[in-house]
Amino acid sequence: MTSTEKAAMPDALDRAFAAAKAIRKAETAVQPIIRMKDIRKSYYIGKPNELEILHGIDLTVHAGEFVAIVGESGSGKSTLMNLIGALDSPTSGSYQLDGVDVAAANDVELSEIRNRKIGFVFQTFNLIGRQSALKNVELPMLYAKIPAAKRTARARQLLDMVGMSDRIKHQPNELSGGQKQRVAIARAMANDPAILLADEPTGALDSATSRTVMDLFHQLHKQQGKTILLITHNPALAEECDRILTLVDGRIVSERKGGGSHVG
Repeated sequence: MTSTEKAAMPDALDRAFAAAKAIRKAETAVQPIIRMKDIRKSYYIGKPNELEILHGIDLTVHAGEFVAIVGESGSGKSTLMNLIGALDSPTSGSYQLDGVDVAAANDVELSEIRNRKIGFVFQTFNLIGRQSALKNVELPMLYAKIPAAKRTARARQLLDMVGMSDRIKHQPNELSGGQKQRVAIARAMANDPAILLADEPTGALDSATSRTVMDLFHQLHKQQGKTILLITHNPALAEECDRILTLVDGRIVSERKGGGSHVG
């Protein structure tokens, strides 16, 4: 081997390592952010009775999708939402969230997954009373042990993003329903989660305020590329999503494209 060839070896190795890293990154990028396979959930209602609520759910969601899950009361929406949100564990089946095996996680690991990977937005807001909007948004970051100055700065930034910078010192009882939900969305974004899981986020709001909240979700989806799962019984809101899944009696019975955005 000549001296020139020896000198070229480090460069060749660097290029090879860089190429391998790029391939791994590309492979990771195309992996689904949510992958559920044959998910079943049963509840025991006294021996030997067993009530199965979800019957073999298969669900795949890719990063950046805006997906609606719709269904009548009793269809299993709430049970499925609890499993997606790591609030409960499946009886059987596999669930991967952003590369983490949720179905096999213990209680401590599930708590960490909820804090780091999932941003929750609930119909009833679930804000902490007697705490300011700022402190409510800071809370997930406090649990994540983010330093005080950093979490305060981010909370202010998020409240500004949702148009609540003039209400940072207000407590929940001093806010309207729409304002509470905007604070809740800011809180859900606190730890930059892999997904936003919105459970009937407009269910307690009037139509005009619901429109404001949905526009905010579209903004997060389009401008920040957030992956959003919307659990709703409202067909008009579902139509605004990229994909619509219909749940009936614990099974996904249909899947179709939605409009993908709000017009008007």
